[in-house]
Amino acid sequence: MKVLVTGGAGFIGGNLAEAFAHEGHDVTVLDNLDPYYDTGIKEHTIEICEEAVADTDGTYEFVNGDVRDDELTADLVGAADVIYHQAAQAGVRTSVDNPRKPNSINVDGTLNVLDAARDSDTERVVLASSSSVYGKPEYLPYDEEHPTTPVSPYGVSKLAGEQYARVYSEVYGLPTVSLRYFTVYGPRMRPNMAISNFVSRCLNDEAPVIYGDGQQTRDFTYIDDVVDVNRKLLTDDSADGEIINVGSTDNIDIETLAEVIRDELAPELELEYTEAREADAEHTHADIEKANDLLGYEPTRDIREGVREFIDWYQTNREWYEPLVRQS
Repeated sequence: MKVLVTGGAGFIGGNLAEAFAHEGHDVTVLDNLDPYYDTGIKEHTIEICEEAVADTDGTYEFVNGDVRDDELTADLVGAADVIYHQAAQAGVRTSVDNPRKPNSINVDGTLNVLDAARDSDTERVVLASSSSVYGKPEYLPYDEEHPTTPVSPYGVSKLAGEQYARVYSEVYGLPTVSLRYFTVYGPRMRPNMAISNFVSRCLNDEAPVIYGDGQQTRDFTYIDDVVDVNRKLLTDDSADGEIINVGSTDNIDIETLAEVIRDELAPELELEYTEAREADAEHTHADIEKANDLLGYEPTRDIREGVREFIDWYQTNREWYEPLVRQS
């Protein structure tokens, strides 16, 4: 199939592009290589995708461009069968500092993709949404009927994007699926995430730094599980028009997470604490019953298993990955 992955040099998008390239699809990636974190990680992802397609009958093309460029986006969308729209300005704290940038990318860019798709023969648009749309929990775990009251501009922008996708499905008949990801982690993850920071610091004999008291909880989702559910949507129309949680089997508080990583790598280190970050959610936990019912989604790793896999990957790839993490 002809697959377009916007934001396909980033963490989730890059893993999707690699998987589809490896399976022999014709993959096009649109990414502007925004230096939100060190672009060396994205450049490495592009190289990996080029290698993945080498022994297949498929193709891989990287296009350096922006989803806010409506003409370029329309050309690429029009040539694809399925669009995986991962391009976004990530980061809750970044959005607090500059709310207009995530709005322009996450809302206007999404509208460019949706407009182009409804004017073409697109089979499906799969949109990356976020657990940030929920905000303060009225109950846990979050199911898809939970009120959406985001506490950051980032969360607002992701909510707007998924609601536009829903409306384009209902009004224009465009098949769309929005996946609300819950803190995805794994190989080539962003360097400014808790897990990559904790691992990096422990491997360099530096204490893990916790923002706040560490009692905030997260539902961490391993990247392979995210790839699997997206792969299912390449041909499965069971979830068309739906908004679906994609999480894991459990959640963990940040203090315990730091202790798990510390105990694995440098048990002699003490944890350090600093001021809590603005607009961070206190708790996240996904109810994944809907994903299971519609798509047979079943997470394969709990956080402790996934962290051990990431540590193994980090140590194997430390030579190129760690310098990029440390300078981001």
